[in-house]
Amino acid sequence: MKNLRPNCTAIEATGALVRTLLCAVLLLAGGAAWAGQVVGVVAHLSGPLMDRKADGSVKVLGPKSEVESGDTLVSEKNTYAQIRFIDNSEITLRPGTTFKIENFAYEADKPDSDSAAFSLVKGGLRSITGLLGKRNKEKFSLKTPTATIGIRGTTFIAQWVDAPAQMPGEPVAPAAPGMPPPGMPAAGLAPGLHVAVLDGMIVVTNPGGSQHFPAGQFGYVPAVNQPPVVVPPHPALQFVPPPSFSGTGGPTASQGAAAQQGGADCIVR
Repeated sequence: MKNLRPNCTAIEATGALVRTLLCAVLLLAGGAAWAGQVVGVVAHLSGPLMDRKADGSVKVLGPKSEVESGDTLVSEKNTYAQIRFIDNSEITLRPGTTFKIENFAYEADKPDSDSAAFSLVKGGLRSITGLLGKRNKEKFSLKTPTATIGIRGTTFIAQWVDAPAQMPGEPVAPAAPGMPPPGMPAAGLAPGLHVAVLDGMIVVTNPGGSQHFPAGQFGYVPAVNQPPVVVPPHPALQFVPPPSFSGTGGPTASQGAAAQQGGADCIVR
């Protein structure tokens, strides 16, 4: 009888450990399910498009491939890529663009849970507002290296231009707002963020200030602490995807899974 108590203690300890491990597994499973939530599909594609997942894996996407919250999309040199999200909004990436889906959430009957947070790391894009942006404009944000863009129900173009490489000690000549610095081709764009509004209105904000841009206006933000300014139209700020991108009736997010069964996705780890 003296050995019964130690055995019971061991059994209780083992049971507690099992319950703890089970809870941990369930929490991890729940987190994985959230991280893998499909938020859109590749509606049109003209070349290679890379997808860096939150877990570090890399996928080469094809038409109808699915994208998820946390994905970073990288379009190659000659690639235009149009992403159609589950609220029917569209983001079209121009060649040489790095774009991250920070957090996207949309459910038709849960407007309080709406979220559309993106980052333009490099390159440029065109954004067309969907159902989320029409009912919750304040839930949309596009971060860039110098400013954050919000919408007022719109279609707009954003282009980030990196500063040209310089030799150590080389002086930097000033340039007019939105114009290329001396030495850069006249057709080029000055380093910084450039925007053009095709429909509706956007608001561009950074620590230097805030500026609304209605349809037909062009804007420029040279640095994070300099306010956005209105500039004349610039011929270099063009966005010309292939003609097929203007078609309608592309795939929806729910069709992506079936397409992947025999699609062009491959995983590089």
